[in-house]
Amino acid sequence: MSAPLKNATLRQLATFHTLARLRSISQTAEEMHLTQPAVSLQIGILEESAGTPLLTRSARGVKLTESGELLAAYADRMLALWREASEAMAAQRGLIAGTLRIGAVTTAEYLLPHVLLEFVKLHPKVKVKLQVGNRAEVTSALAVQEVDLAVMGRPPSELRANATAFAKHPMAFVAAPSHPVMQLPAPTLADLNEHSLLVRERGSGTRHTVEALFREAGVELAIGAELSSNEAIKQMCAAGFGVAFLSMHACVLELQAGLLAQVPVPGQPVERDWYVISLAGRAMPAAATAFEAFLREQGLALIEERRYQSQQLPEAPAKKQRANRRSG
Repeated sequence: MSAPLKNATLRQLATFHTLARLRSISQTAEEMHLTQPAVSLQIGILEESAGTPLLTRSARGVKLTESGELLAAYADRMLALWREASEAMAAQRGLIAGTLRIGAVTTAEYLLPHVLLEFVKLHPKVKVKLQVGNRAEVTSALAVQEVDLAVMGRPPSELRANATAFAKHPMAFVAAPSHPVMQLPAPTLADLNEHSLLVRERGSGTRHTVEALFREAGVELAIGAELSSNEAIKQMCAAGFGVAFLSMHACVLELQAGLLAQVPVPGQPVERDWYVISLAGRAMPAAATAFEAFLREQGLALIEERRYQSQQLPEAPAKKQRANRRSG
C-alpha cells in the first residue's frame, strides 16, 4: 500500500488550502482563476491520494472532515514554507518581494506608515500586512507567528526574542491650553494628581512609563480615568477633562493645532526607545529581514524627519488668535 499523499501535487494542496479558507467551490474557482469543475477535479484527486474524504458538500457550501482539518493545517505550513523559499531565492538575486507581516502597538501606528512608505518605495514588490493592537495582542501575534516582526516600546520578557532599538520615543504630560494646570510655572507630579490624570490601560508602554515616573518620585499615582486608545485620551484631554500622559508621536498634530499643549513639568519629555522584535531562532522571510535592517539603518532619521515636518506646518488659525490675545 502506497503512503498517503505520495502523488499529491503542490497545485492540489494550494487549491485545497484556498477551499479550506473560503469554504466555497465557486469562490475558490474565482480566486484561483479556475473553473468550478477544475476545482472539484483537483480536490477529488487529492482525496484519492489521501485515501479519505477531506470535505462534505451541502447547499451552504463545503465543510471539512476531521481529515480535512488536519490536512488544512499542514497545507498552511507547507505553502508558507514554499513562499519563504521562493522569496529567499528572489532575495539571492537582489529582489525583495513577498508580504511583510508586521505587528505594532497602537502608539506605533503614528510613526510606522511613513517608514513603511519609504521601504516600499525601495522594494515595490513587497506587500504590507500591518496588524495593530495593544501590547498583549501584538506579543501573542508574534508568538504564534501571525506576524514576523513587532514594533513596541519594551521587548516582551515572556518570549525568546531578538530586540533592536531603532528610534527614540519621547513621552510627556499634555493638557488643553486653557486647563488650570497650564498656569502653574513648574507643576510637580503631586500637582498633576489633583487634575484627573488620563492614562492608557495597564501593560501599555506609556502606562508603564508613567507608573515608573511616579514610583521613582515617591508619589502615589492617582488615576482619573483609564482608556484603551490614544484617540480617546486626546479627545478627552482636548475637551479639558484632565491631564494626559502621551507619546509625542501620537499628538504631533494636536500640539501644532493648539488643541493640546505640553504641561511644563520639569524633566519632560521623557525619552525611551522603540524596538523592532523578532522571534529568536526563527528564519524570517526576506521582506521581514530587509525591513528590520531598514529600521536599524534609517528608522530614526525618517521618524525624526517626519516629526520635524509636522512641527513646521502653518499654525492653525485658532492657535494664532490665542497667541494674539495673550500678546495684546
